[in-house]
Amino acid sequence: MFLQPYFNESDQGAVISAEQASRFAKDVAQDFNPIHDPESKRFCVPGDLLFAMTLMKFGLSEQMEIQFQGMVGKETNLLFPDAFESSFELKDDKDKTYLSAQRSGETNTDAAVIERFIRHYVSFSGHNFTDVVLPLMKRHEVMVNPARPLVIYDSMGFEFDTLNLVAPKLELIDTQLDINGKRGDATLLFAIVDQGKPVGKGKKTLVLSGLRPLCNDAIEQMCQEYALRQQQLS
Repeated sequence: MFLQPYFNESDQGAVISAEQASRFAKDVAQDFNPIHDPESKRFCVPGDLLFAMTLMKFGLSEQMEIQFQGMVGKETNLLFPDAFESSFELKDDKDKTYLSAQRSGETNTDAAVIERFIRHYVSFSGHNFTDVVLPLMKRHEVMVNPARPLVIYDSMGFEFDTLNLVAPKLELIDTQLDINGKRGDATLLFAIVDQGKPVGKGKKTLVLSGLRPLCNDAIEQMCQEYALRQQQLS
């Protein structure tokens, strides 16, 4: 399983080290958010890694919804259930919930198809900041704190018209930003395409914290710093 280098699993649960989480973010998801750096004081495991582990363990269903309810720190002992019928909650050994998921319809358990979908899905996610969040902030003339930019997952979901899949990919359709005080909810709508044919659709919601009026110099500096990180860490 291609995810094996990114977590350790035993009878007691699954544990993700800061280094494993950081490697997944940068090597697989192409996500260079500083919050996934091992030395970050605000370190958290990428939500995409939790999503990927869920799909590899339980398969890809026709309809799936995932809500993120907390940020997973390093070395947290995660307890995945033995089975995933219509819903489950991912908790740690202290009964704290980090993720809840619902699904319905048929399920595809072809590991090769699931891996291809995961790789494209998380790579699509890794470009959210530069390709989606920054343009949205500029359009709405707001920005996150440039010194401590915080953009995290709220939820994601998708539905397939068919599970007879080969290499499903995501194509961005539309974006929107709903602002409530210093919080912004960025929604990404996407189509799922396989071998040039539409096979489904979905959406993802990100939370932007600490919003403030746009400062062009500050946001351009943020863009340059992110691009430099990407160049140095790729």
